Amino acid sequence: MTDGHDTRHSTHAPATRTAQALGRIAPPYAEIVPPIHLSTTYERAADGSFPGRTYARDGNPTYDQVEAVLRDLEGGAAAAVFSSGMAAATAVFQALSPGDHVVAPRVMYWGLRKWLLEFARPWGLAVDFFDNESPAQLDELRSLVRPGATKLVWLETPANPTWAITDVAAAVEIAHAAGARLAIDATVATPVLMRPIELGADIVMHSATKYLNGHSDVVAGALIAARDDDFWQRIRYVRATNGAILGPVEAWLLLRGMRTLFARVEIACRSAQTIAERMAAHPRTVAVLYPGLPTHPGHEIARRQMRGGFGGMLSIRVKGGEAAAMDVAARLRVFKRATSLGGVESLVEHRASVEGPDTPCPPDLLRLSIGLEAVGDLIADLEQALDG
Repeated sequence: MTDGHDTRHSTHAPATRTAQALGRIAPPYAEIVPPIHLSTTYERAADGSFPGRTYARDGNPTYDQVEAVLRDLEGGAAAAVFSSGMAAATAVFQALSPGDHVVAPRVMYWGLRKWLLEFARPWGLAVDFFDNESPAQLDELRSLVRPGATKLVWLETPANPTWAITDVAAAVEIAHAAGARLAIDATVATPVLMRPIELGADIVMHSATKYLNGHSDVVAGALIAARDDDFWQRIRYVRATNGAILGPVEAWLLLRGMRTLFARVEIACRSAQTIAERMAAHPRTVAVLYPGLPTHPGHEIARRQMRGGFGGMLSIRVKGGEAAAMDVAARLRVFKRATSLGGVESLVEHRASVEGPDTPCPPDLLRLSIGLEAVGDLIADLEQALDG
């Protein structure tokens, strides 16, 4: 045993290690299910020193196993959980200094793009966006990166909500050649399908609310770093000083959810592939956006850098424009009209109306998060809604 983790599990498959949460059996009671630590403060020694922990904003014992599983899943050197995916993502940018230059994709999670425009730029970061739906996206990225000035390149792949694909290894090469770090939002790919650190990424971000938890009952975020260096310590400092900490109950629920990650992602991928193929042939769809389809512009890159599937997210573009798309969403019965993704229930959302007038999302697009229902029921629901 090392730090409570059973080292006999180190040679087992990732699915085994995750299902058993690295095999940790903690003394003195040897519980299979780990305890929740609720204390916010810790006693000092008589000489005023802390023998262990100091205060809950610096960390909580309930985090330890969660972060150990995250490190193992991504092959990283360090991990930290946050109060939300946005808290995790923005902590990376807040660890930079005013005047630093960053490059991010045009198609990405709209909340972070909005934050970069409305908060990061006024704070002093120089922000440029590259068109990650363009066949020449890497050339554009290369043209925007400023050697010595660009400190961070941010990626999202597959990118929400069109599921555009970026070649991670090639983007890493561009970033590192300019002296910049590369961070990636890999929420949709999950560590089951893609491990960006193996492709050269410096930091991996997850909105753990989504697939990592997988039950739509926790808001959480996570960062995993390839190296425990000064920049990583600054990110941890941002978490503590901003108070972007996860509650111990939420951390415990996140760990519980992660133990079923591989099973859930496998089912979602299989169903999404089947649904994408069926919807691509439907006469009332303009296009189906899913990296698992050979017609998707990023299919070959996704096939190379993802393994075991192409994710549980897809989007359909409905003939007739925005009104028709909204009408289809209104007629769905098995799919639930709700924000978020990665849960056991299938969700549908008209993204353009959510994101507002500056969205790059087509107005005829419906985003689908495929859950664990019978795939036949999901297909039948989509067909009856499309057929009207």
